[in-house]
Amino acid sequence: MNLAAFEAFVKVMETGSISLAADQLFITQPAVTKRIHSLEDYFGVKLFESAGRGVQATHAAHSLLPKVKNWLNELGDIHHTLSHEQDQVQGRLKIGTSHHIGLHHLPNHLKNYVQCFPNVKLDVHFVDSEQAHEQVLAGDLELAFLTLPPQGDERLSYVTIWNDPLVFIAAPFHPLAQRKNLTLEDLIEYPSLLPAAQTFTSQITLAEFEKKGLKPKTTMSNNPLESIRMLASIGLGWSVLPKTLLNHDLKPLDIPIEMNRQLGMVWHPGRTQSRAVQELIQMMK
Repeated sequence: MNLAAFEAFVKVMETGSISLAADQLFITQPAVTKRIHSLEDYFGVKLFESAGRGVQATHAAHSLLPKVKNWLNELGDIHHTLSHEQDQVQGRLKIGTSHHIGLHHLPNHLKNYVQCFPNVKLDVHFVDSEQAHEQVLAGDLELAFLTLPPQGDERLSYVTIWNDPLVFIAAPFHPLAQRKNLTLEDLIEYPSLLPAAQTFTSQITLAEFEKKGLKPKTTMSNNPLESIRMLASIGLGWSVLPKTLLNHDLKPLDIPIEMNRQLGMVWHPGRTQSRAVQELIQMMK
């Protein structure tokens, strides 16, 4: 039994798909299937059953998952400890980032990092900020770059790196874009396009409305900010986006409210940290 089989099992459980797991592991679907079968033969149980075009995890798979994840985390801690003792910067570094930060803020920093530490295998996962936050807490990610939560978790360490101003926007031909001195009361007369309510960005926006006892008229909610930008640009509603995402298809609304979200990194100080993650934290600071 090898480590790759357990990693394939976890990836299939996370994605619910043999093909998606293969894509994320950069191997073929038959290779993933072979690794799953090797686990099933070893434990003498069925882990997945066919379900349409996908697979359905069995009760045995759900029972096995937390034990495998804990074991992989402990194995990672052992590797980190030995790496630290040998004063080496090497091994696999699993980090998470939101799409916005990964596309607009991180590339140059990570390029410098991989050039400085070529023996580190950087494993980058694009996930929502809220999901990344939970995965750091659970030990599934060593470090995450995300929109920092309005209320942090005392078990985690946070560092603010970027201030990200938010602006109310709409398509240039939207009725709100033609008006001056807008108020929040004016905005609730029209449909909004906001991230899902549980996202940190949406929480910052909704807090402004709650101060005045107001609630936006939400017709649809989308997590990816690039998707919201497109929907707003065709006139489906107003929204709130980072200033860095504005383009000629959008117009900032004339409303005297300043909103900012803080972007930064988070890690779990209670877990053993490899030299690889320590160096990245110091580089970003």
